[in-house]
Amino acid sequence: MSDQDQFLEVIDRDVAEARFRGALSLAPLSVEEIPLTDALGRVLADDVIARVDVPSFDRSNYDGFAIRAVDTFGASEQAPRRVRLRPESLDAGTPATGEIAPGEAVAISTGGMVPRGADAVVMVEHSESRDGMLVVRRAVTPGFGIAFAGTDIARGETVLRAGTRLTSRETGVLAAIGESRVAVHQRPRVAIISTGNEIIAPGDPMRPAGVYDSNAQVLADAVREQGGTPRFWGIVRDEVAALRGMLHQALAESDVVLLSGGTSKGRGDLCYRVVAELSDPGIVVHGVALKPGKPLCLAVTAGKPVAILPGFPTSAIFTFHEFIAPVIRILGGHAVEPRETVTATLALKTNSEIGRTEYLLVGLVKTDHGLSAFPMGKGSGSVTTFSRADGFVTIPRHTEIVPAGEPVEVRLIGRGLEIADLIVIGSHCVGLDFLLSQLQRRGVTSKLLTVGSTAGLTAAKRGECDIAGIHLLDPATGEYNRPFIPDGVEWIQGYGRSQGIVFRPGDVRFEGKTLAQIVDEIIARAKADDSTCVMVNRNQGSGTRILIDRLLAGARPAGYAMQPSNHNAVVAAVSQNRADWGLAIESVAAASGLRFIPYQQECYDFAIPKSRSSRPAVRAFLELLSDSEIRRHLAAMGFQIS
Repeated sequence: MSDQDQFLEVIDRDVAEARFRGALSLAPLSVEEIPLTDALGRVLADDVIARVDVPSFDRSNYDGFAIRAVDTFGASEQAPRRVRLRPESLDAGTPATGEIAPGEAVAISTGGMVPRGADAVVMVEHSESRDGMLVVRRAVTPGFGIAFAGTDIARGETVLRAGTRLTSRETGVLAAIGESRVAVHQRPRVAIISTGNEIIAPGDPMRPAGVYDSNAQVLADAVREQGGTPRFWGIVRDEVAALRGMLHQALAESDVVLLSGGTSKGRGDLCYRVVAELSDPGIVVHGVALKPGKPLCLAVTAGKPVAILPGFPTSAIFTFHEFIAPVIRILGGHAVEPRETVTATLALKTNSEIGRTEYLLVGLVKTDHGLSAFPMGKGSGSVTTFSRADGFVTIPRHTEIVPAGEPVEVRLIGRGLEIADLIVIGSHCVGLDFLLSQLQRRGVTSKLLTVGSTAGLTAAKRGECDIAGIHLLDPATGEYNRPFIPDGVEWIQGYGRSQGIVFRPGDVRFEGKTLAQIVDEIIARAKADDSTCVMVNRNQGSGTRILIDRLLAGARPAGYAMQPSNHNAVVAAVSQNRADWGLAIESVAAASGLRFIPYQQECYDFAIPKSRSSRPAVRAFLELLSDSEIRRHLAAMGFQIS
């Protein structure tokens, strides 16, 4: 074999990648805790669970007047309604201490705390204060103009999952829940060494037979794009001792070492000779069937990657992105890079205000027929909407309705679209949060859209999701979920949850009483039109709403029209004395220190379109659900495991 025998063995690209990765220690680097102010671009090393509700109180969305909605019914320009205007004003940051009685209203600023008794906000432009009275010229419905406590982010909710790259959207979420420090994976330290007598540093004068070193700059910036921290160690002349010393020093201080040039076995190509001295295991690839990039040399020593990239810039950057960039991203905990613009089908009919161009934030779901865009409906004051949206649809100012099924162009947020491996649509549950977090740790990404059991089952029937979380009771049979499963959808048994009445400790109306006694009192108060015992309801279409309506047997207690969309918001309303009772699951009530009277053992199950049941991500979810350790953890969280 002569000195010009260039390659050990030219192999297929996939074989080369398999050899290289098989010899590496491919796991995210160690965890460090850093200030939130330094977290942009970093990757979460652990789930972030909210320790507070956002908003933390019932908040006004407008400048206007807090009022009881019933006192506005029938109001119009021609026939306004009048109520007594209290003298005080509720500004942002001022606690609301009083209670709004029937026939009363109080001035409130945007962001102000809605007082007990009020269930809506009349906007300034739809009303007028006159001689101690408020003249209301437009009726409002219960809940109008109010962002309910816990409906954006609920205490105990997993708001960000391990493996998430922090953009300005995510850091905004972290700030909104009061986090000042965050646990992230360390950035991979990448050493870049240029070699060769012909290499000249940019800025130095050109000399005969010289070549400016462009590789170092392009590789350093490519490393930054992948989430690594580059360090340029300089240009090494064709001297074995100098190169050997720099290589070993770089290995001691770096996670990845890149050498540019000298990949062949000719007389002047010293990189190969020095790297060939490494062991454990040393060189694993030298020569790949690529154009460009054939001379690539890949080595591993003590789990660390060492690459000798071709000297030609095009070959160097091509092989970097093919073989090195994915490794840097894995070491830094990053996921794959997204795209920028996509066409999708709008999943739900959307109304827009005439006269305004609307940017509708959407979550994208891959279906059998392409992408579906689900509007993110938490409102303009929501922190999580922008954080979780994939992009936005521009609705022209003269368009009032965009029907379901309409093709739309989605402008992606950030640098591209990352399609999740698993799409879950339906009812929210903290047990499901746990399962999806465990899947993410196993390399399966997920997107969760919490739209309620009924909408989730509809999405499963239409093939718009992989899994729907449901808890729907059939009043006729007393059976959960299975009676509602349509053709083409498979029912998968999940776990049990206990639903019950929640109230504050020491409330003599409920404390020490049986469920039957409590229900009798609630219904009696409702029939007597008693507004001193206020409930907090749930949204239509939710499994819990079905239970509430069955419990009340047609009664409509005070607060019935207030319909937040999750258990945490119900618990927040009771904990904060804005309501006196509601229906929620036991685990959420216990976390907030509320009393709990069991009402219904329900089944939280999963519906899976049969057309998607063989997908790898779905199989991974089902395997996780049957894992004995996972089931023990669910039981410890308070769920019933059969």
